[in-house]
Amino acid sequence: MNRNWMPIVCLGLLLILMGEAFADGIMLNGLSPRSIGRGGTNLGFSDNGAILCDNPAAMVNIDGQRMIDLGVDMILTDLDYSNPRNAGESFINLCPLPQVALLRKSADGNWAYGVGLFVPAGFSGNYSLVSTVPVSGPQQYRSFGMLAKILPGVAYRATDRLSIGATLGVGFNHVELKGPYYIQGSSIFHGVPTLMGVRENGATLIWSAGLQYLLTDATTLGLAYQSESRFKMSGDASVTIPSLMSSDFDAGMDITWPQTLGLGVRHELCPHRIISADVIWTRWSTAFNNFNLRLTNPSNPFFPAALNEQVPLHWSDGLSVRLGYERVLTGGQILRLGYCHCNNPIPKETLTPYIQGIAEHAFSAGYGFLYRRWNVDLAYMYSFSPEITVGASDFIGGDFDGGVHQAQAHCLSLSLMRQY
Repeated sequence: MNRNWMPIVCLGLLLILMGEAFADGIMLNGLSPRSIGRGGTNLGFSDNGAILCDNPAAMVNIDGQRMIDLGVDMILTDLDYSNPRNAGESFINLCPLPQVALLRKSADGNWAYGVGLFVPAGFSGNYSLVSTVPVSGPQQYRSFGMLAKILPGVAYRATDRLSIGATLGVGFNHVELKGPYYIQGSSIFHGVPTLMGVRENGATLIWSAGLQYLLTDATTLGLAYQSESRFKMSGDASVTIPSLMSSDFDAGMDITWPQTLGLGVRHELCPHRIISADVIWTRWSTAFNNFNLRLTNPSNPFFPAALNEQVPLHWSDGLSVRLGYERVLTGGQILRLGYCHCNNPIPKETLTPYIQGIAEHAFSAGYGFLYRRWNVDLAYMYSFSPEITVGASDFIGGDFDGGVHQAQAHCLSLSLMRQY
């Protein structure tokens, strides 16, 4: 096939996959304003520090010998929930997520290495709701979870057209859950209504690998794999059976964040107009199938010495499709536009106000300019979901039956970057 047709064929295949796209769920659609501004596309690029997380092979393709990229993503979530007992509640929350990357190439340009801090995923919720658990008045339903990564990485230019790279780092996970809860497990407490609070922390080794290939002088292909992050977490928990008794516990929780595989294309229509597309597969089905919770060493001897609880999730695998456009202006200025298609990976039967990662569409815009040798980049992304109504929930107790969910999020991203 003529190479002049290859960019069009690659982009066409990615667009065909869009009809089969599933969600990123609670993974962010981009980690830097350059990526976010063009719809989250980054696998075929080498113009920002987030490439260390998205595709480490790109490090040998940066301009200059060094890159410093300091950024923050401000995530404003606006979530809505109602059910037959609650007319409607909203949760609005602002969360800043830092992103830092330091990259350097060898003098001959054949090697590059770097280190970075990234926060690619998280969830939160906080509602005051009337529950089916027999307690008086509204109760707090609160959740918070965050995945952070510290990634050292290295890249090598294998040929004039092919570069490869990898990272080996540490992932950190923090999870908090608090609210009414019916015991789901098969213990003698099965179906018992409680008020439960759990706080967990954990760390684990993570890795990634990627490549970039210069298909033509105008077209770059990117391919990247990120390992799953298996956490054996530890912390504490409290369990109260209303009007009867309560106890503190030592708590352990197994949580796996999913592996991903992404393919991207960057194509220059001309030196001033660039289009891009990324397709990313996320294996939610093995990661968010269940949360396994172990409660031991109760402070109250009337509780069992150990409770093993399995929280059902049953998320499905999926693909996200990201499309981007850049227009290079004069004086180092760049305009960016993007779109991301994200179907909901959460089945209605396990959708709760604790995790509402149901956004399906995202539109973005960005702007960059040069100021005293620093590249200043800004981006905004708006994500939203349709209204989703739950029938009969897989959670026993009826607390989540008939729930109505809707979610939207605003992301404002800023970075200062210097290349020299």
